[in-house]
Amino acid sequence: MFDFLAITWNVDPELFAIGPFHFRYYGILFMAGFALGYYMFIKFYQREGLPVTLLDPLFWLLIGCTLVGSRLGHVLFYQPDYYLANPVEILKVWEGGLASHGGTIGIMIGMAWYIKKYGKKYNFDYIWLLDHLAIAVCFAAMFIRLGNLMNSEIYGNETDLPWGFIFAQRGEVVPKHPTQLYEALCYLGTGILLKGLYHYALDKMKKGWFLGIFFIGIFGTRFLIEFIKEPQVAFEQGMTLNMGQLLSIPFVLMGIGLLVWGAIKKEPAKRIEPQKKGRVQ
Repeated sequence: MFDFLAITWNVDPELFAIGPFHFRYYGILFMAGFALGYYMFIKFYQREGLPVTLLDPLFWLLIGCTLVGSRLGHVLFYQPDYYLANPVEILKVWEGGLASHGGTIGIMIGMAWYIKKYGKKYNFDYIWLLDHLAIAVCFAAMFIRLGNLMNSEIYGNETDLPWGFIFAQRGEVVPKHPTQLYEALCYLGTGILLKGLYHYALDKMKKGWFLGIFFIGIFGTRFLIEFIKEPQVAFEQGMTLNMGQLLSIPFVLMGIGLLVWGAIKKEPAKRIEPQKKGRVQ
């Protein structure tokens, strides 16, 4: 519903319920992102000669690492005092509190196990896997931010722009920046760029470049959008840079480093079959 030059956003976060089971937009969008990523990885593995049977352990590992990493990231980065004093609350993921930086770290740790188990046998390494994950994660991150919008959470400061949202579910009466949409659009744009590079320029891409562009695109835009976002926790009040920005800086620097590293190493981003490496003497 429109209110003068603002949009009154009063969506119930719960889509429907069946008995004791409550289905929320956030959870459905969360899983939609992983489902799309699974489909994309089928295409990646088929194009680069890997068996798609390797995707089932990857899929469940990613879900677990994302949830655990995101939750622990929120606990340790944003509210350590509260959760360490009430450790049982850490398990209540359904009450909210997931941090994307923690999810990224969780995925990077989990993928090390996946590489140890399958990488040597099937001739792919850690950076190759993260390069491909970067493409899919962009779209999953977009879905998650749309879930935040449906939950009326993680929005911005007051604005007089015509697309400002009045988040009625949170008791707001003035328009706020819909930063969830800003981030979702930035993540979508980064994903489209990476997918286009994979589809049309894979033979020219160097190992580490997909991941580097991902880090710069996702966390660079996150850093900028945080300037107009409301503080998530009390201690961020009065900070020049908030926690989200401080956590984004290392990822942006890693992204730049990966682009430089890839240019120096000149290893192809595309997986190469062992028998195709070099010329036979």
